[in-house]
Amino acid sequence: MSLFDHKLADLHDLLHKKEITIADLVRESYKRIEEVDGKVQAFLTLDEERALARAEELQQKLGSDEGLLFGMPIGVKDNIVTKELRTTAASKILGNFDPIYNATVADKLHSADAITIGKLNMDEFAMGSSTENSHFAKTKNPWNLETVPGGSSGGSAAAVAAGEVPFSLGSDTGGSIRQPASFCGVVGLKPTYGRVSRFGLIAFASSLDQIGPITTNVEDNAYLLEAIAGLDPNDSTSANVNVPNYRSALTGDIKGLKVAVPKEYLGDGVSEEVRQSVREALKVLEGLGATIDEVSLPHSKYGVATYYLLSSSEASANLARFDGIRYGYRADNAENLIDLYKKTRAEGFGDEVKRRIMLGTYALSSGYYDAYYKKAQKVRTLIKQDFEKVFEDYDVIVGPTTPTPAFKIGEQIDDPLTMYANDILTIPVNLAGVPGISVPAGLSEIGLPLGLQIIGKHFDESTVYRVAHAYEQAANHNMKPEL
Repeated sequence: MSLFDHKLADLHDLLHKKEITIADLVRESYKRIEEVDGKVQAFLTLDEERALARAEELQQKLGSDEGLLFGMPIGVKDNIVTKELRTTAASKILGNFDPIYNATVADKLHSADAITIGKLNMDEFAMGSSTENSHFAKTKNPWNLETVPGGSSGGSAAAVAAGEVPFSLGSDTGGSIRQPASFCGVVGLKPTYGRVSRFGLIAFASSLDQIGPITTNVEDNAYLLEAIAGLDPNDSTSANVNVPNYRSALTGDIKGLKVAVPKEYLGDGVSEEVRQSVREALKVLEGLGATIDEVSLPHSKYGVATYYLLSSSEASANLARFDGIRYGYRADNAENLIDLYKKTRAEGFGDEVKRRIMLGTYALSSGYYDAYYKKAQKVRTLIKQDFEKVFEDYDVIVGPTTPTPAFKIGEQIDDPLTMYANDILTIPVNLAGVPGISVPAGLSEIGLPLGLQIIGKHFDESTVYRVAHAYEQAANHNMKPEL
């Protein structure tokens, strides 16, 4: 049995009973990485020397009143900047970037005395649904190495599923935590927009991006969110909203809770085995005393088009800073400044990033701004209003996380429209800014994980966790891949 089969609270107890040391935890992580990461390829950069030194330092401080993250190993997605630890966003253009400061979430982890094991692979600049767009490696799904782990936080989900780290941080712009969590059979939460600081997150789409936790169980997820959430003066979009004790919401009691199931989330494009897994999950929730009703989110069908117009427009602006002048990759043999910009960006960005920059630049250009970008913003408001209307009468919205289980590597990479459709069930949550979690909901016919998505009201992660935990305990999907 791996140490990481224990929950966070159990590991904390083992440390204080002196049955294990912090160095044992760190070594367990690197040992597992050595055993399986050649196959999974979840990590881009490791920080073993500093991690072991930090473990020894913390062991000397071990007392009786530390938080649960004290001495715990964690993996961090490679678009979250970490001081003096290479941060590339899985792009050639940042291939030699060693930051001189920490992201706010990295500082919070350090303050909680967690130990960063290394940086995790992702789709380049978080643009993708399969982690096939990384410049450095294609991460594999630990459940079946021929399938994708999802994206863009594929490395973050795969590392947890493979037992390389007990938990990790990802980022979610249109489903990039929840979709890989579903594909890899782990728990992944996208918090309410503004709940967690984005300072130090390399921006893809600033009005959509949100950092969140990926774990093996709901209880650990709740604790990790509590550690990283809160107002940050460095981020004008972080919200001044009280951060509750999320674990206190994990009562197992959901009697009388009202659950909405959007008919659009079980419609065309959603596979029958995914539909069936949701039906079975709804029976579990009903058995726990929740009431279930079908509702409509009529504008969700426009979510994918709206999202790709808005996110690409924001990406076009955000990625303009990568020019080969101040940091990162610089092309050789440029004839002049404009030529340097062109060559650096042509050589430094991958195909998917270029595709989105071009789409976004077009949508923002004179003569097209009103027809595309402005109209997409109006539709975004309608999508947000759909959620608000449902939440007037219901506590949570429940449906599948993804339309299908994980697909094979290479199967969709050359078909952008099919690839974009993978996010059809997660995108509306980002457009509305509400929180959503994916929890394991069993296995497909061929043994691949399926995910159940639970969506809550703004800043009501407590109810989301309450429902997710009650379902997790009752359904008892204790799933672990055999690597």
